[in-house]
Amino acid sequence: MKKLLMILLCLPMIGFGQNVNIPDANFKTYLLGNPLINTNGDSEIQISEANSFSGVIDCLMMNISDLTGIENFTALTVLSCGANQLTSLDVSNNTALTDLYCNYNQLTSLDVSNNNDLFVLHCQGNQLTSLDVSQNTALTYLICHTNQLTSLDMSNNTALIYLDCYVNYIECLDISNNLILTDLNCRDNLLTQLNTKNGNWQNMHVEASSNNLTCVEVDNIGYASNNWIFDSFTTLSTNCNYTNPCNTTLSINEEVTNKNLIKTINILGVETKCYKNQPLLYIYNDGTVEKKLIIE
Repeated sequence: MKKLLMILLCLPMIGFGQNVNIPDANFKTYLLGNPLINTNGDSEIQISEANSFSGVIDCLMMNISDLTGIENFTALTVLSCGANQLTSLDVSNNTALTDLYCNYNQLTSLDVSNNNDLFVLHCQGNQLTSLDVSQNTALTYLICHTNQLTSLDMSNNTALIYLDCYVNYIECLDISNNLILTDLNCRDNLLTQLNTKNGNWQNMHVEASSNNLTCVEVDNIGYASNNWIFDSFTTLSTNCNYTNPCNTTLSINEEVTNKNLIKTINILGVETKCYKNQPLLYIYNDGTVEKKLIIE
């Protein structure tokens, strides 16, 4: 009976004392040296310490090649791991993450598929050939330039304001669902199709030079011609009649049954209850967005 009692008493201590596996010595040194993470000041990071940490991990330029162990920081909100030697990064277990800076590594794979609260993503200067941000519906700033991307689907990212995707191999780009986008830099790609018709042309700047664009779809030809940057051979049209338009996963005009209105915002992204004489975006619980203009 005494032996059984001792075993039962030790079980909670064993579970509490489990250590995080951190094979990269430089990453481990950083974590051990952070008193907000290594709260007991010992030579290991316990799983309990990692699970409870909800702050910022800033391990910029620390010669780190492996971030194994990061998956235990389930409450982490900001990760800055740029200018290291990482070749892959999976933050799908860091579901509270809002800001990720993994720029200027050697990444060939990046998994953000489970980061629904991700607000800012900087992944420029890597070797990514693909990037799936379809689940990152809160994404507002995406900096993914200087990679090897061949395609980029932004159709689910209706909160997007800033997109920097220059110096890639992208052939087709459609931002017609990004209704509050203000900045697009897609120069130095292989673009043959570009649809910018999101209705926000007066508040948006576009740079799309050094591409293969013979025609770009725009809302307002005069404004785009005078204010945006294209190659001299590029023509602007409200309908380029592309043979095979970019594939997207979300259509603004898609008919959906049993959907409920969540909120109404203006083109600056501010929620409003003034419904007349201004273009408004109606956001529904199924992820769809409708643009309406009610004139009185």
